[in-house]
Amino acid sequence: MSTSPGPDQEWRRLAPRTLLAGAVVLCGVAAGPALPAFLSLFSGSPHAWSAWVLTGAVLLVGGGSLADWIRLRRTRYRVDADRVDLHTGLLVVKRRSLARDRIRSVDLTADPLQRVLGLVKVRIGTGEHHDHESTLKLDLVTRAEGEHLRRTLLARPADAPADPAHDGVLATLDPRWIRYAPVSFVTPLLGGAAAGAVLQVSDWFGAQEQVIHWTLNRFEGVSPTWMIAGLVLLAALATAVGTLGALGLWIEMWANYRLEREPGGTLRVRRGLFTARSVTLEEKRLRGVALVEPLGVRLLRGARVDAVATGLAKDDDDKHADLKNLLPPAPRAVAHRIGARILREAEPPTAAPLAAHPKAARTRRLRRALWAGLGPAALLAALGAWLTPVLLYLAAGAALVLTPLALLLAGDASRNLGHGVSGACLVTRSGALRRTTVALQRTGVIGWTVQQSWFQRRAGVLTLRATTAAGEGAYAVYDAGVSQGLGFAAEAVPDLLAPFLEPVPEKPEARPTER
Repeated sequence: MSTSPGPDQEWRRLAPRTLLAGAVVLCGVAAGPALPAFLSLFSGSPHAWSAWVLTGAVLLVGGGSLADWIRLRRTRYRVDADRVDLHTGLLVVKRRSLARDRIRSVDLTADPLQRVLGLVKVRIGTGEHHDHESTLKLDLVTRAEGEHLRRTLLARPADAPADPAHDGVLATLDPRWIRYAPVSFVTPLLGGAAAGAVLQVSDWFGAQEQVIHWTLNRFEGVSPTWMIAGLVLLAALATAVGTLGALGLWIEMWANYRLEREPGGTLRVRRGLFTARSVTLEEKRLRGVALVEPLGVRLLRGARVDAVATGLAKDDDDKHADLKNLLPPAPRAVAHRIGARILREAEPPTAAPLAAHPKAARTRRLRRALWAGLGPAALLAALGAWLTPVLLYLAAGAALVLTPLALLLAGDASRNLGHGVSGACLVTRSGALRRTTVALQRTGVIGWTVQQSWFQRRAGVLTLRATTAAGEGAYAVYDAGVSQGLGFAAEAVPDLLAPFLEPVPEKPEARPTER
């Protein structure tokens, strides 16, 4: 294998072991129906359909392997001094090419079978995610070839001098961070999914109605106290199942985690227990970091760090690979420190003191909370007065439960509002169920959007959005005072908003009247 591809670089093919990987997967798929059919041949009374099932399994494995062989023979790629070319297809031939100076990421992924065979899937991207034409995928090459492609295609001249304080390994996994897994929003979802799986499996065996009736019969003829106790027990069981699922998912996603800065200014994240993932991010694409604190994680004083960068999107081939995740949920102090090292800041900008927003911002949130809590209750009460008194009891319960909860979240959301400037970054914070603190590099701000609704004009507040070609595209400062918000924009990015600002004339001092 050549170590430095040049203009006369020969065309390369995918790894021959790709055929073995595909054949093993097809055998696993075919084994489900084929194994019972095979055993029935020796049972003394073989089923009439056994031969057909075995024939279908053989055709599946043989046909799939033949298709893989054709794809292997018809797929080739080449890396030269200027471009990366990929040709593939039999009936419809596709020829695609990427300029090397546009390549911004080379990500490697390998599932357990591919890791055993020493294979990886290579995803070469340009940082643009509006279509699939900006990505080349090599499925599969050897692990050595994948690492060689990653180093070669991301090789850049080291513009910045070595910085021992920020280069090298930035973070590694601490097993104690697993305590944040059960308090994520994934836990109740997995618990509900487990209950749905029980119903689905029972439906396969034609016993779904029996399961439902058996469950409902447990609550017939029991007192309300025992009924509530049974519901609590079911909820606890679902929570326990969801917790186990969340722990397993966390281990699969974050085992072997390592974040490092490589020479030339490239961030690399490696993680995964069964499916190994390697994600690269050029610092030239980085515009900031986001400190994300879901409610459960925040109650345990934890947070995760996401990248605010151009060209990051979820990988369609791997639903667990969110490419913007740089640090799993960890202690908040650790997240602040890692965010500062990622941005090469002396002090963590996400931990900087922020300016509070005016009382009108809190009033607006409390008013919306009252509408959210009392609105459904009022609707149920109106329907109850018209249809049945039962709805009146539901209305009272909804008002007693939803209103205090909405007011509590509204007060928390208003306390979390803030903005400020720290070093080379502007910082904005908002959210209650998912509090997010964004440290955005001021050089990455390309515009400001000032929004003020009729209600905001009456309250004397506005919403300011910093526009950037990265992440979500714009990051908002919600319900800041008018002078406060405009002054922040002028301070954070001088001369960008200044031409549109008009100074407020000072009021003349009152002079004493002569008598």
